[in-house]
Amino acid sequence: MVDMKEMYRDHTKAVRIGDRVIGGGNPIAIQSMTNTKTEDVKATVEQIQRLTAAGCEIIRCTVPSLEAAQAIAEIKKQITIPLVADIHFDYKMALAGMEYGADKIRINPGNIGGADRVKAVVDMAKERQIPIRVGVNSGSLEKELVQKYHGVTAEGIVESALDKVHMIEDLGYDNLVISIKSSDVLMCVRAHELIAKKTQHPLHVGITEAGTLLSGNIKSSIGLGLILHQGIGDTIRVSLTGDPVEEIKSAKLILRTLGLRKGGIEVVSCPTCGRTSIDLIGLANAVENMVADIPLDIKVAVMGCIVNGPGEAREADIGIAGGKGEGIIIKKGEVIRKLPEQELLPALREELLHWNA
Repeated sequence: MVDMKEMYRDHTKAVRIGDRVIGGGNPIAIQSMTNTKTEDVKATVEQIQRLTAAGCEIIRCTVPSLEAAQAIAEIKKQITIPLVADIHFDYKMALAGMEYGADKIRINPGNIGGADRVKAVVDMAKERQIPIRVGVNSGSLEKELVQKYHGVTAEGIVESALDKVHMIEDLGYDNLVISIKSSDVLMCVRAHELIAKKTQHPLHVGITEAGTLLSGNIKSSIGLGLILHQGIGDTIRVSLTGDPVEEIKSAKLILRTLGLRKGGIEVVSCPTCGRTSIDLIGLANAVENMVADIPLDIKVAVMGCIVNGPGEAREADIGIAGGKGEGIIIKKGEVIRKLPEQELLPALREELLHWNA
C-alpha cells in the first residue's frame, strides 16, 4: 500500500517564512490570527506573546489600513515568531505590509484588482523573497465556477485556487503557500485530497468559520484529522470563535493525537459515574491547566475512583485518583502515595517537576 504521507507532505516545496521553514517534510507548523486591532501595537504584541507561550509558531495579523501596516515594523521588534500580513481587496496594503516587514502576505489575487496590481504585489514579493499565501474560501468562489460545477464544490474551489496560483507563477514567482477553506467539513476534506495531487506547493489547512469552542473543535478535529492523516498539510489553524490561545491548545492536541507531534503532557481522564465522590470535572481541568507549562512527553491520568483508579491508570506514566476526602498517586500502575484530597494537585505537580531527577 502506498504511504500517503510519503506521497504528499514529504514532497511539497520548502518555503521559508521568517526564520521558519514549512513544507518539504518539515514539522507541521501551528498558526493562529490575532483578533486585536493591529495598529494597537501594545495589545497585539501582548496577544502574540501569549500565543507564542502556548505554542503558536506563525501569526497572522490583519492589515486593513496604512496605520496597521506601519504597526508591523514595531510589532516585529517585540515578537519571536514570523508574522503574516492578511490583505483584503487593497493591493496597496500588500505592498505596505511587505515594506514594513511582514514575513509573508496572504492575498486572494482575484479580489485585489486587475493584472497590473497583482503584478505589482508579486514583483515586490519576488524582490524581497517574501512568500505569498494564496487563499481561496468556498464563500468567495467565482460565479462562473459555481455555474460550471452546479454549485459550490470541492472541484470548483481547487480550480479557483490553482487558477490564482498559475497567475502568480506566470509572473515568474513560485514562492507560494496555498490555502483552500470551507465551512463544509467533508467538502474541505475532498478539496484537499484533490489539490494535493495537483501541486507541490505547501498547503495551509483549516476549517473556516468552524464556530464556537464546542462546534469549532469538533468540526476542526474531524476535518483536520481526515486531511492530516492522509499526509496532506504543512501548516494548520484551528479557527475558533473565542480566545485564539484555545486554537493553539486544540491544534497541538490534534497533532499529538495523530502522532504527528511529540512532546507535552497528555492528560487522560475517566468519565464521571455513580462511584465518583470528588469533583472529577474540576480536578481534570485543573490538572490540564497545571501541566501546560511542564515540558514532559508523558501521559497523566485523572481518575474519580480509588477502587478502580490504579487499574484504569495503568497505561499512564502517572495518575491521581480521588475518593471521599482523600486520594492516591499512582506511578507506573503502583500506588506510591495516599494523601488528603486537597493535596492531590500540588503533590502531582511536585512529582512532575522532579520527574527526571
